[in-house]
Amino acid sequence: MNKIATIAGLAVAASAMTANAETLLIVDLGTTNSITISATDGLASASVAGSDFTGALLADFFGAPTLVGFLESGGVGDLVYGGEASDGTPGLFNAAGSAGLNVWSLGGTGSFTAGSQGFTGSATWAVDAGVYADMLAGNAGGDIFAPADSDDDIGAAVLVGQWEIIPAPSSLALLGMGGLVAGRRRR
Repeated sequence: MNKIATIAGLAVAASAMTANAETLLIVDLGTTNSITISATDGLASASVAGSDFTGALLADFFGAPTLVGFLESGGVGDLVYGGEASDGTPGLFNAAGSAGLNVWSLGGTGSFTAGSQGFTGSATWAVDAGVYADMLAGNAGGDIFAPADSDDDIGAAVLVGQWEIIPAPSSLALLGMGGLVAGRRRR
C-alpha cells in the first residue's frame, strides 16, 4: 500500500510542477514545410546552468519517437535563452528515437534563471515535408527541459517552462466556416 501512496504522491507533485510552469515558447506550424518558434514573456520556473550547444528540449513534441532524426542549423532569427545575446544561429535537432524537439543557439551559456524571462526572440526554419508532417501529427503542448537535447537527457535536466502550438490559420478558417454554416442553418 505504501508503494501506491508514494507513486500517487510523486504523480501529484509532478503535475503540480508542470501546472506552475509558464509558457515560454509558442510554436507556429501555419506555413507549409516551415516552423517558427517565438519567445513569450514567460518566466523560467527554475534555475539551471546549461550549455549553448545542448540547449533545451521541447519534450513530447512529436506524437511518438521518430525513426529518423534531423538537424536544422540554418534557422533565421534571434531566438536565444533569456537575457543572452543572440549570435543569429538558432538550431533545431531531433535525435532518432526521441519524441522531443531540441532548440539551441550558440550564443551565450544556455542557462536559465528562475523568475527571469526564459527565452527572447524568434526563429524560423524550413523543414522537409516528412519532418513537417511529423510535426503536424505531434502534441499541442508540453514541458521544456534544460539542458537536454533528446529524451534520454530528461532525467538529469530541469523543467524550466512550457511550450505550445498555436492553431494553424487553416484550422481557424475551418472553424470560421463552420460558424457561418451553423448560422445559415438556423435561419
